[in-house]
Amino acid sequence: MSIIRIYTDHDTTNLLFTSDNSSKIQSRLAEIGVRFEQWQTGSDLSAGAQQEEVISAYQQDIERLMREDGYQTVDVVSLNSDHPQKAELRQKFLSEHTHSEDEVRFFVSGEGLFTLHAEQKIFEVLCQKGDLISVPANTPHWFDMGPNPGFIAIRLFNNPDGWVANFTGSDIAERFNRLEN
Repeated sequence: MSIIRIYTDHDTTNLLFTSDNSSKIQSRLAEIGVRFEQWQTGSDLSAGAQQEEVISAYQQDIERLMREDGYQTVDVVSLNSDHPQKAELRQKFLSEHTHSEDEVRFFVSGEGLFTLHAEQKIFEVLCQKGDLISVPANTPHWFDMGPNPGFIAIRLFNNPDGWVANFTGSDIAERFNRLEN
């Protein structure tokens, strides 16, 4: 179940809002310019599925986003708890950073915790199978796949170079929740 939790950015105990209602999640994220959608997930793809198979299963939605927002490239990331570099990969995304383009992820399976820092608030969004999140360019955020990752995600990019992070140098991500899976 997808969940949003909103805190003040200076107090991890000051929970301002929480919901597992997808319409409320979508509405609250739209207030800060974040797209949140839930797609039908008719295909049962498991970790290790080939990139072409995953993209083919969601081709219509991918093409729609590419037309609407001008994304140029698409790829698939698939990680499971047996991955030998899971700890290093987790650490790579845990520090607050921005991108010069939108960060778009669709969860084909599994889950991940996106945390956004906007309007002096922290927006934690637990994304699960069927969720699409698009974090606008230059929005400070971090991502946690947990210590035992198990997800497949489609990623769309405007930049042909793919994922390029600009780290903020802030330690704020260390003070907020982690995904424990």
